[in-house]
Amino acid sequence: MSKTPDSAVRAYIEQHRAAFLDDLAEWLRIPSVSAQPEHAADVRRSADWLAAKLQETGFPTCEVWPTPGAPAVFAEWPSDDPGAPTVLVYGHHDVQPAAREDGWDTDPFEPVVREGRLYARGAADDKGQVFFHTLGVRAHLAATGRTAPAVHLKLLVEGEEESGSPHFRDLVEAHRDRLAADAVIVSDTGMWSEDTPTVCTGMRGLAECEVRLYGPDQDIHSGSFGGAVPNPATEAARLVAALHDEHARVAVPGFYEGVTELTDRERELFAELPFDEEQWLRTARSTATRGESGHTTLERIWARPTAEVNGIGGGYQGPGSKTIVPSSAVVKLSFRLVAGQDPDHVEKAVRAWTAERLPAGIRHEITFGAATRPCLTPLDHPALQSVVRAMGRAFEQEIRFTREGGSGPAADLQDVLAAPVLFLGISVPSDGWHAPNEKVELDLLLKGVETTAYLWGDLALNRRDAH
Repeated sequence: MSKTPDSAVRAYIEQHRAAFLDDLAEWLRIPSVSAQPEHAADVRRSADWLAAKLQETGFPTCEVWPTPGAPAVFAEWPSDDPGAPTVLVYGHHDVQPAAREDGWDTDPFEPVVREGRLYARGAADDKGQVFFHTLGVRAHLAATGRTAPAVHLKLLVEGEEESGSPHFRDLVEAHRDRLAADAVIVSDTGMWSEDTPTVCTGMRGLAECEVRLYGPDQDIHSGSFGGAVPNPATEAARLVAALHDEHARVAVPGFYEGVTELTDRERELFAELPFDEEQWLRTARSTATRGESGHTTLERIWARPTAEVNGIGGGYQGPGSKTIVPSSAVVKLSFRLVAGQDPDHVEKAVRAWTAERLPAGIRHEITFGAATRPCLTPLDHPALQSVVRAMGRAFEQEIRFTREGGSGPAADLQDVLAAPVLFLGISVPSDGWHAPNEKVELDLLLKGVETTAYLWGDLALNRRDAH
């Protein structure tokens, strides 16, 4: 299997750049806002548009898969080599709400190119990063003379990611056999910066709950009864105060069970990134850092589990005073989880800890939402190394490593398909995901195209050499 010639790839991309951007602009004009019911038809139109464009690209199988919510798109292009690895690319075609009055300089659904940047809702998150795969596979074929990709290539592009992917896991489980893959490529992520290309190696999971505390059957007079009966608001405050120890570690017994600790090499790689903590604090609108002792800021947000109080309330909130013992209080908590943690175990631990800490006379109810599992790909995984090599060829410099502090549906693919998840994204922080004037850097977008043109051959060659 010959190595894809870089010059041929770059020449093909440049030759087809204008048509590629015209097509992307056409897709971006469709306001596929999954969170707004009035755009349900637009989300369907976006799925139909993508399926047709993938068929035009050359995928022999292109289908729109319905869900109880918004539709997803599935495409498949088998390799001529029956022993080739199977790769599934994930992304989403729905976008966040956007309106000119939100602060956009131009219509968010009328793409505009200014100073090498394409501005539109979805330009980076995630239509642009999904769409670079179409030109990438064509460049791969043109440069190698192949008639089919070097890997069995599949795409799954969902339509509800911006609404929390409520039906995604069920969709993946229902189509488990057709989605089976040796590796999953997630193109819904970003890089450290324009000057520091990076590959993300993992995302944290998420468990969240609401704790409701009940004391007296109604608000009662604090002079007549205060100090003699338990106060739900006081107990809510005690519960929150006990959530962390003096080292900012989560104090729930068993919370850290199974946590995959950072290796010395991973710590070194994090430390190599050009991280400006003062700038980060300005972005965070904060004046000081705070977190688990013994870990840097990047380690805390990427590789350590957390517990956060998202909301706390109870009793009188109006002007002036109302001297009562309130009848109820509420605490909202969320837990970011890292590789090795089991959301079910964390839920049981939090339930047991809460029940143990509350005194007699305080009833409580805990409601947990659907959890997201963490995912992590080891640095030495062969498929990850293929991604790194392909990006290195495209960017012509060393590729560094990051993780994501947030959560997403990638873990569902990892769990259901039992395949490693790899992240390939070219977006940078200044692209403004979910914000007014979202954009994508065109040079980086085309580097994404180039990376995928190299990636399929590298994955196939790596798989063959491994056997």
